[in-house]
Parts: sequence; C-alpha cells; structure tokens
Amino acid sequence: MAYQRMVKNPRLRFIVPLVGLVSVLLVAALYVRHPRTLSLIDLRIYDHLLRTNAANTPHPALAIVDIDEDSLRRLGQWPWPRHRIARLVDRLNQAGAVVVGLDILFAEPDRTSPQRILSDLETSFGPYLEETPSIQGVPDILRDNDQLLAQTLATGPYVLGYAFRFDAPAQATQTVSSVPSVGLVTRSLTPQLVMAPEKLLPTAREITPPLAILARAAPASGYFTTRTDPDGTVRRVPLLVRFNGKAYPSLALATLLQASDTQTVILNYSERGTESLAVAGTNIPLGTSANFLVNYRGPENTYPYVSAEAILRGSPEAFQAVNNKIVFVGTSAAGLKDIRTTPFSQNFPGVETHATIVDNILSQDFIRIPPWAPGLEMLALLGCGLLTVVLLAKARAAWLLPPLLGLGVGIWYGADHLFAEYHYFVSPFYPLLCLVLTFTAMTIVKFWREERQKQFIEGAFSHYLAPAVIQRIVKNPNTLTLDGEEREVTILFSDIRNFTSLSEQLPPSQVSELLREYLTPMTRIITERDGTLDKFIGDAVMAFWNAPLNVPLHPQKALDAALTQLQILGKLNQQFEQNFGLRLEIGIGLHSGIVRVGNMGSADLFDYTLIGDNVNLASRLEGLTKYYGLPLLVSEEVAKACENYAAFWEIDRVRVKGRENPLTIYAPISQEDRVKRETELNRYAQAKQYYCNGRFAEAQEAFALLQRDHPDSRLYKILHKRCAELETACPRNWDGVYTHATK
Repeated sequence: MAYQRMVKNPRLRFIVPLVGLVSVLLVAALYVRHPRTLSLIDLRIYDHLLRTNAANTPHPALAIVDIDEDSLRRLGQWPWPRHRIARLVDRLNQAGAVVVGLDILFAEPDRTSPQRILSDLETSFGPYLEETPSIQGVPDILRDNDQLLAQTLATGPYVLGYAFRFDAPAQATQTVSSVPSVGLVTRSLTPQLVMAPEKLLPTAREITPPLAILARAAPASGYFTTRTDPDGTVRRVPLLVRFNGKAYPSLALATLLQASDTQTVILNYSERGTESLAVAGTNIPLGTSANFLVNYRGPENTYPYVSAEAILRGSPEAFQAVNNKIVFVGTSAAGLKDIRTTPFSQNFPGVETHATIVDNILSQDFIRIPPWAPGLEMLALLGCGLLTVVLLAKARAAWLLPPLLGLGVGIWYGADHLFAEYHYFVSPFYPLLCLVLTFTAMTIVKFWREERQKQFIEGAFSHYLAPAVIQRIVKNPNTLTLDGEEREVTILFSDIRNFTSLSEQLPPSQVSELLREYLTPMTRIITERDGTLDKFIGDAVMAFWNAPLNVPLHPQKALDAALTQLQILGKLNQQFEQNFGLRLEIGIGLHSGIVRVGNMGSADLFDYTLIGDNVNLASRLEGLTKYYGLPLLVSEEVAKACENYAAFWEIDRVRVKGRENPLTIYAPISQEDRVKRETELNRYAQAKQYYCNGRFAEAQEAFALLQRDHPDSRLYKILHKRCAELETACPRNWDGVYTHATK
C-alpha cells in the first residue's frame, strides 16, 4: 500500500532518531564551547545548590570589626584621622587579636595630620601671613598621623590592603618595592611538565599600593581586589596574582599566612593549570588561574560584627569578641560600603568575603570541581540524549514523558547529593538541556511526520473516499479496524448500459479517458451532497449516505444526487459525441434500509463499505432500470421518505432474484411532467389496476393503447407482453407481484 510505503520510507523512518542524534551532538558542541548565555544559566544552578546546602555556621576563630554608622556618628565622618586608625588597631592588638587584616586602602597621606595642616596653610596663605604658622605643645610623634600609624603597624600582627587592576594598560615602569611579595614554590603534578608562574597565575597590569611609609612598616600586605564572573557575581577569588615578575597574595591569604607565621606557599599544577595551594600543611584546592571557589556560609552578617567605636571605647564585650580571633576591619556605613554581589546577596560586604575564604581554609571546607567532573557531565549528557533517542524512536512521547521526567529529576538530585555530601560541583545543566532539547526536537519532528502522514492519507484516499471518511480516519486512526455498526443508509448503484460493447469501439486509452471524464463529475456530485463513495466496479459506481457520519435527510440528498447525475449526463453526452462519437446511458438504483457499515476485509486489507440484504436490493434496482427502460428506480422506502421532495410514479411490484419479499419500485417524476402527463398516468394506473386484479385481457388492451400512443416507452411494451403471457399461464394465487428470474 502507498501508505505503508510512505511509513517505510527510510527518510521518514530515520528522520526522528536523526534529529535526536543531531540534538545530542549540538548540546555536546555547546558543552565544549560553553557560550556565555548557557554559562550564565550554569552559574545560576551552582548558586542554587550553594544556597540550599550552605552551612550557615561561621568558623569561631573569625570576627569583623565594622566602621559602622554608630561609629561615624560618635567619632566623626570618614575618612578618620590616621591616629584614630592607629588607636583602633592598637586596641585590637591589646584585645588579643591573632592578626588584623585591614580591608581599607591608605593610598594617600593623611590630610588631618597637624604637620600636613601647617604645610597646607603655609602653601595657601603664606604670602598673606605675618608669622609662620606653628603648633605649640604637640609632641613630635603626634605631628604626623601617617608616621604614628606606621609606628603602630610595626608593633603588631597587621596586614594592609591594596588594590590591583587587571584591565588597565600595562605599566612596565611601576614599582612596588614597599609591598612585600610572597615566597612561591611551584610543583608539577604531571611528570616532565614544567610551566612558568606567569602561565599559571592571573597577571595584574596596575597596582594602587598603600602609602610607602605604611607598607614598609606593616608586617604583611595583601590585595583585596576580587574578580567577578560574567554576570558580575563574585564566586571565585584568585589567591595569588603575578605582577612585575613576582607573586602577591590576596588579603585573605596574607592574613592567614601572618596568622600561621609563614611566608612561603607551594603551588601545585598540572596540564589543566593550577590544582592546589599548600599553606602551612593545608592543601587548598584551586581552579584554573589560582582561582579559589568561595564556599559562602550565607548572606551578609553571617559572621559576628563588632563596632569600631566599641573597640575604641574599650568595651569589655567588644574586646572579648575579638580576643584570640583573626580579625578583618571593614566598613558597612552608608556610602562607604565595599559591596559585592554573591550567590546569596547583591549587598554583600567585601570584607566578609575575605573572612569567608579564611573560614573555608581553616575549616578545610572546600567546594571542588573534580578533574573527572567534565567527563561525568559529558557522559551524562550523551547518556540522557541517546537514551531519549532510542526510547522516543520506538514509543509515543506521552508514554515516555513520566520516565524521562523521572530521569531528569534523578540527575538533578544526583548533582545535589554530590554537592551536599562531598562538596563536589558536577553541573546537571547540560545533561538536562540535552534531555529537554532532544525530547522536544524529536517530539516536534514526530508530530510533523504524523501530520505529513495524515496529509498523505488525506491526499491519497481523497480519490477513493468521501472527505467525511478521510477526516474521521485522520482524526482518529483507531477507526481503522474491522468492526462495524448497524445503520440506516441510502444506497446508490449506477451503471453505464452496454459499456462493454461501447468500449469495443474505442482503443483502451480512450476508454480510460472516457471513464475518467464521466466518473469525475459523477463522484463529485455524490461527495458534494455528503455522500460516501464506496467503490468503482468497472464502470459502475456504489455510494451511500448517512455513514460514517450522520447525514440528515439522506434519502433526499441521495435522490438529488441521482437526478443531478442524469441532468449532468445530458450535457456530458454532447462532449462525448464530439470527442468519442458516442453517447452514454446509465441506470441508477436507490434504496434505504438497515445495513452493517464499517471496515470490512482481512486484517491486512480492508475497505470502508456496506454489507447486508439491502445492499443487494439496491443493486437489483439498478439492474431493473435496463429491463424497464427507465434511467432511475427507487424503492418504496425512498419514495416515502421523499414524498415531500418529489413526485413518484409506481412502476411495478416484483420479487427480485435471491429475495422472497416483494418490492414496490418507483420512478421519480417532476411536478411539471406530472401535470403534463396526467392523462397518461391515469390511464397507466387503471391498466395497473386490471393487472394487479388478474384481469389480464383488459390490462393487455389498456397497455396496448398506451404503447400505441407512446411507442418509445419500453415499460408499456413489457407490461403488454407480460399480460399476454399471464393470460395463458397465470400462476395460482396471483398477488400482483412479478418474479424476476434473473438479475
């Protein structure tokens, strides 16, 4: 069958799995390329896993001293004089802080120093002053706040902060001799692999160092610059940066080194890049370019904050809060906030990021992206995609949606479990993307293929079935079964008279052309009146109404179709005479009755058709049209159903071959002909009355007169001859029914 050939067409059979495989390869290529948009989605998934599995318990060895609103209100606006900063850090030292990291940049001289004020006054107003400005009674140590702060920094465990720029033009002449670098030892984890530090560490292009006098005095310094991901979020922080050929530590790392009293770190690397950093016996996992993945504990204020004013005031509670702690000094005051965006908050203080890094190292609570994570992600991606391709190529999408949804949920919770239990981040994004994209693409293509197959069915079978049947099959293919139903239908049989002898006059090609030009308008007349074209039997046509869909007034529509066919045939015959040199005559039989209608045949081949005695009766009516010389005969059931639609002329009461019950047959007649032939019809009715009553001599005489007046009528000739035969050999128990011995 054409439909089966279409289904077995390799292009259509393999297009669904082919689209699935292309989808899998596309996602695999995207995974390798990591486009920006998809990377941002991947980062959002990481943020979600981090938030849902956050410890929310900070390390007890950490505290943050905050230059908050209360401190500024009590002690004056920022920037504070350096002598106050000196007093603050000295107080922290007195309170027992292990180390103090200053997340504050002191890049310029303090303008509030008495000596600086005198110098500014002399510069600005010297020509107008009669005496040189001076300050009396102030000790020399208090004349320069920067000198005072430097002396203080030299006496305690303090770490200054400074800033790097990574996007500025390189400044080859910039030197930072005052800022100490870190002792760096590199160690390859891959045999025979040697990489220079400049290939391992991010390179800064510009530095904003602390004031030289302060940087030389402080025991240590560290940069507080962080780098953001493409969405502006701080997730990774480089612990080491290379600048002018040296390695410099971050503020968090420098503070930790100061606390552990070591100045040397070991950087382990492989062909993938930096792997880990060994600090005081702790192995810190790193990503590429020495990036440390920060395991945030929660939103802002996760760590204990102590007001700077309370420390300066000497509050015992404040002192207790920083005693034996690693302390970071920062600010949360409005307008002074060092704000960062993190997975937890868009208002996260930068100082708390440094504290979190130290917390992670002290707790050895690291988030890792293991070396095998990319392989596992690719394997999960390909596994999900190929499994979807195999399953969806064999089953319906609706059936597979629950198990594939379960697979997606399993992948998600698998990634969540690895993160929660082992702090391994293995992204579920690309496997889920592959699952969704492959399922969607294959489902769309399957839908397109099914729609195309439906269109094929509709196009192919439109030459054989009525549109109503086609639409029913397309809408519900399950109707293609062998089951049927009992329905009342009106059946039409039509046949070309003497077609065999006519076809002998023409070559086969012209016979086919003649049939096509005849059958095309005949079948259109049927389907335009909601009829179902059942089949062609040579030059004969079988059609029916009221199946598979209900057709109101189906006997009238069938009768209208038959009358229209006869009318159109008159016009067609003019063309047939010109093109083929002949005219066609047809006979049509119509009958209404109960039949079984449905898909009849074998399990492999079947037709939507009718079976039953009433089908045979309609066929017999068509056969009788030639006997009576009339183009159209209908049964009594059709005549009664159409009595308000047309007039009918009772032709005969007969028994057809193969059926015992008698049948009254009629021929439709227009109202115009009925009026015009009123005398003839009355005479015919009287003759029929003689005939039915067994008065054959009188009936024979009446039919003879009708035959004389209407010599072209085959009906009168037949009935006249029949009466003559019955007069000599009338059967017993005559009931007015004539039995036809042949079809």
